[in-house]
Amino acid sequence: MGGMDVYPLKSVPVFKPRIWGGRRLAEVFGKELPPDQKIGESWEIADLPEGQSRIANGPLAGQTLGEVVRRHAEDITGVRDFPPQFPLLIKLLDAQEVLSVQVHPDPETCRRMGKGDPKTECWYIIQAEPGAVIYKGFKKGVTRERFARAIEDGTAADLLAAVAVRPGECHFIPAGTVHSLGAGLLIAEVQTPSDTTYRVFDWNRVDDSGRPRPLHIAEALESIHFDVTPDKLPVTTVGRLVDCEYFKVDKGPQTRRGELLLGRGCLRVLIFLTGGGTTLSRKAEPVPFQAGDCLLIPATFAGAAQFTQDTEYLTVTI
Repeated sequence: MGGMDVYPLKSVPVFKPRIWGGRRLAEVFGKELPPDQKIGESWEIADLPEGQSRIANGPLAGQTLGEVVRRHAEDITGVRDFPPQFPLLIKLLDAQEVLSVQVHPDPETCRRMGKGDPKTECWYIIQAEPGAVIYKGFKKGVTRERFARAIEDGTAADLLAAVAVRPGECHFIPAGTVHSLGAGLLIAEVQTPSDTTYRVFDWNRVDDSGRPRPLHIAEALESIHFDVTPDKLPVTTVGRLVDCEYFKVDKGPQTRRGELLLGRGCLRVLIFLTGGGTTLSRKAEPVPFQAGDCLLIPATFAGAAQFTQDTEYLTVTI
């Protein structure tokens, strides 16, 4: 790493105000949110023009994630030909109100339309108020023509499949799936690095200035996979939660005062949902972590994460 030992990287979150957001990221994780704003998203690991993570600790503090990975690609990733853009975007989301009904395009749709970036994601439910739901896919029998008519007459939401959710569930949302987060949810989102979102319905909501937010109906209809229903998107709760071509997500066992060995070999990101602790290594300074933190563990780092209290975490690899 330019003559320096590798070490676990913490990042400064990028906060995104959203009409549907709130203050729960401060209440649950102690995030220092900007005052008097509804914060819906905390971008924890990001390498996009719309948001760049900056390293929060150690000799690389203050530099962006993108420039650090590009400058030290082999040390951090374990490979020389790592993609020029970091291939993950990891967020914490506070949905105090329902999100817009939306879709993200798949690679073929982006090529066909000549714009946009594909986006596949998953949602891990951290907290859910009683009765909370997500919308993923359609009820059976919905066609493009039927949905287009429903958009025109204001009944689009009636065709969506509402799915009750509980903490500990992981829901995979591949590109092309029409979807929305319901109100009362706190989630961790792992996705490909894209902010391309086509809104198709926004619950007749207006922003702070009294105007409806823009919709992208033509692009959405072109992007949606109309054959996706909830039964085709299984829900996972233990072990390997997601295994797709873009990323893998594993749920670590909740442990009390244990250690997680962090051997060399692959780049990984740890998302801490509860608890806390410190990383240990012979060659690097200890790095403390707590619930709500994400640690990027370089492929050439060798050490351990020592948990000082009950800790639940997700491991993301690519």
